[in-house]
Amino acid sequence: MKGESGLPLVPQPTQAPHAKRSSLKLAGQMILVTGGLALLALSQGYAIFSPIVDIVQWKDAEAQCAQADVLVPHRNAEVYSKLSEVLGLPETRARAINWLSGAVKVPTEVYDDMDPVGVDPQWEVFGPFHDYLAEAYPLVHSNLKLTKVNTYGLVFDWIGSDSSLKPILLAAHQDVVPVETRTVKDWTHPPFSGHYDGEKIWGRGSNDDKSGLIGIMSVVEMLLEQGFKPTRTVVLAFGFDEEASGLQGAGELNNYLVDVWGENSFALLVDEGGGYVEEYGTTFATPSVAEKGYLDLRVEVKMPGGHSSVPPAHTSIGVLSSLLVQYEKEPFDVALSREDTLYKTWQCYGEHGRDVSSALRTLIKASMKSKAALTALEKFLFQNKFYKSMIQTTQAITMINGGVKSNALPEEAYGIVNHRISTQSSTHATMMYDKQRLTALAESFNLTYTAFGKHISSTDAPSAGSLTLSAAFTEPLEPAPVTPTDLESHPWRMLSGTIKAAFNAAHQLEGSNNIIVAPGMGTGNTDTRFYWSLTPHIFRYAHQNGGKDVSTGGGLDRGVHTVNEAIVVDYWMEQLRFFMTLILNADESEL
Repeated sequence: MKGESGLPLVPQPTQAPHAKRSSLKLAGQMILVTGGLALLALSQGYAIFSPIVDIVQWKDAEAQCAQADVLVPHRNAEVYSKLSEVLGLPETRARAINWLSGAVKVPTEVYDDMDPVGVDPQWEVFGPFHDYLAEAYPLVHSNLKLTKVNTYGLVFDWIGSDSSLKPILLAAHQDVVPVETRTVKDWTHPPFSGHYDGEKIWGRGSNDDKSGLIGIMSVVEMLLEQGFKPTRTVVLAFGFDEEASGLQGAGELNNYLVDVWGENSFALLVDEGGGYVEEYGTTFATPSVAEKGYLDLRVEVKMPGGHSSVPPAHTSIGVLSSLLVQYEKEPFDVALSREDTLYKTWQCYGEHGRDVSSALRTLIKASMKSKAALTALEKFLFQNKFYKSMIQTTQAITMINGGVKSNALPEEAYGIVNHRISTQSSTHATMMYDKQRLTALAESFNLTYTAFGKHISSTDAPSAGSLTLSAAFTEPLEPAPVTPTDLESHPWRMLSGTIKAAFNAAHQLEGSNNIIVAPGMGTGNTDTRFYWSLTPHIFRYAHQNGGKDVSTGGGLDRGVHTVNEAIVVDYWMEQLRFFMTLILNADESEL
């Protein structure tokens, strides 16, 4: 996955000293609200629209985080029981370790600037990886139909006995981010060693995303060993350039799947994503049900060149610098909405978090109806820049280029501004605000101004140069459609029950509330951005144990996209239980 998508989905508000003071202040305010101030307001006949009374009025509102029951296979109970037992055997653990370790040993690095398949020989690294999969999973390759799309994309069809049932789609990606040569010495174990130290498997891709791909393949192989034959068709789709553009892999896979199965042809899709964490004394699983949009903005200034000994008042680099500073002066507006996925996550915190303070719980509940409470909750959450970034259309100046010689005036300079677009916004709104913010400066510098193919200023009058805004690298990406998460949605209810069952089995628990399933959202984009037309029920979830210290990354911060990537084998074995339970539950559930 992209680096940021490996971040924890629900870190706690920062625990810096000022944040602790803010929490105490919040608690104090709420005590006053629910106590003396409320009585004073009522006794004096104050209007009910007072913000304080408004919060009190709605403090007993019911949070919206209904939970599904734990879901254990019934029709497939026998194979579920047998394979559950097999997964607990030491020899199965050893076998699983060998499977993932072996996959890590086959490098499958991809780079941003690779030419298309068939032109660039760097894609050929996937040939040995396919050979490894064929050797490691003989039953998968002999029982499932394999189609290779654009040479290296893999589609496995496990045809079910009932063609009237929509298939499920399980996705992952074969590629990994490159290991910088200069960092090899910093790895505890060599990056493509697949070393197992008794606790973790080390190496690039051990977590992102060969753990997901090998997890799926391993479970299907073991289900075949148990003689399982699906009623509902299962399709596996593995891209090979998710860490780059995704166009060669998932982009082509989507075209193939639409051609073969049609649009809206799958009951649900599960791809890489987050897992579960302990938050406020309760374990929460947070499948990602939304993704922000994406735009790389190119800001380009062209001006006459010449010798630097007779410079103009402003060079192209100087003008570009002023334009980029203007962007940072005027960030995008941000406000917490009840439609935001993050808000729904916190509704679940408010209803199910055992250690949520009474003041915060009251605020969360009241925010469902009270604008004042919603504003107060926003201020509380936005103390943490992570939460604010999840809601806001962000901007980061990530690249700048200009000039070729110290004594030559630069004829051209450009910068790249990376946007992650709010789920409540659009690419159009983002581009319009980008255009608007530079209009006055373009005029003050006497630049001919063109934004996204349209002339903003007159091209007839003399000018000192030109300013051009355009999308860089790839086409802008709209925010993803939000997956339904109410209990009337059969796929969400089935996934929720499956998560609870897998968690209970791994931790030897019973009951439906040992883990709470809440809507979540990452900050990056996955291969699912190509699959929107296949199903409205897209879940980005890997059932990885994120530990407790979520404010600093916790267990999910395992060297993804950097040195010392590794995965805890105990956690990965639990991921296998999840995939097993998911396939068996989906096979017999109404979706």
